[in-house]
Amino acid sequence: MGSRNVEFVIIGAGQIGSAVARELVSQDGVTAVRVLDSHARALSELGDSVHDPKLQSFQVDARDVHAVAPILAGASCVIGAGSPALSLTTARLALEAGSHYCDLGGPDSVLGEELALEDEARARGRWIVPGCGLAPGLVNMVCVHGVEQFDRVESACIRVGDIPHDPVPPFRFQVAWSAEKLVEDYTQPVHSIVDGELHTGDPLDMEERIRFAPPFESLEAFTTAGSLSMLARDLVGRVRYLDHKTIRWPGHLDQMRFVMGLGLGEPRSIDVRTHLTYRDILIRRMRQRIPPIAADAVLMRITVHGEREGRMQSLVFEMTEGPDPDGGISAMRRCTAVPAATVALLLAGGAVKGGGAAPPERVVPREAFLHHVANRGLEVRSTWRNGYVPVTEPVE
Repeated sequence: MGSRNVEFVIIGAGQIGSAVARELVSQDGVTAVRVLDSHARALSELGDSVHDPKLQSFQVDARDVHAVAPILAGASCVIGAGSPALSLTTARLALEAGSHYCDLGGPDSVLGEELALEDEARARGRWIVPGCGLAPGLVNMVCVHGVEQFDRVESACIRVGDIPHDPVPPFRFQVAWSAEKLVEDYTQPVHSIVDGELHTGDPLDMEERIRFAPPFESLEAFTTAGSLSMLARDLVGRVRYLDHKTIRWPGHLDQMRFVMGLGLGEPRSIDVRTHLTYRDILIRRMRQRIPPIAADAVLMRITVHGEREGRMQSLVFEMTEGPDPDGGISAMRRCTAVPAATVALLLAGGAVKGGGAAPPERVVPREAFLHHVANRGLEVRSTWRNGYVPVTEPVE
């Protein structure tokens, strides 16, 4: 990766932050990985799972800027793996410390605030790069890489999701990372491109059946926000149709339509006697009632269809990942942490020149990114086919 004697700071020691830490300490040339979190238990679990002298932990509330600033000193890159509500503050602190910053993404409002740091980041010669996990993140990089292989693109279809390998009734689902992000994706506007124009639609819509290799022959996919608004804006004028759908076991969509239809995803106070919202209660109950993380699978398929060298062709990218059999890390944690760590390493190693604020697909060198991701065990297979190939069917 070209990174030598570099230090990193990770904000958040939760499911993804701990997996990012594991990735970074395994890299040659990384001298220190400092992880901060307000919860002692999360830091203790991190220390129990990662045994490396490079790892340092700090029990600090990320909102305490005076306590956080000294920890950031000397870091080549800061990775935000906590609440998106902290992203803007953390990005500013990273710039003041002379560090690059990347995170896992968040709602459009947070994304806009981060991108508004463009001028300051450029003046400091540092990068603010939001949305570097799985989706947004890896899927954006793969999609743009595919689009660039064509002379003219008719459609780009993104399908991705994390599902339990052995679904347990009645939910047949698990919250593999963040209940907050799940509810956000199921309630925020969906951005796409329809007939060459930006389009805003509803989540939990446009249901389809999708098939992967056994044991995933019968699944469903439907629209979710997915934090892919910037990708849609960037591909206007280059792609006639672009859409993104989340993959789940059949039945999940109907369950979520019922729950959201009752208004339980709304950020509206229950009554005047409490600050709790319907969304707060829903998130709490999801954490309490949905089964804990078991063996999972991350499924991804991206099809790009268009004209190449005078012929109509399709390029299909596909990835099926299970949990790490050696490290005990879930597929979702690994598929989110590896891309995020890769972006951080490329930033720290000077692979991204200049400075500014932009999502990874705009600035991170795609060949280097995809090469490193593959070396870290995420196999994104690509296949060319003549004519149109539906995104709902595996490449035989």
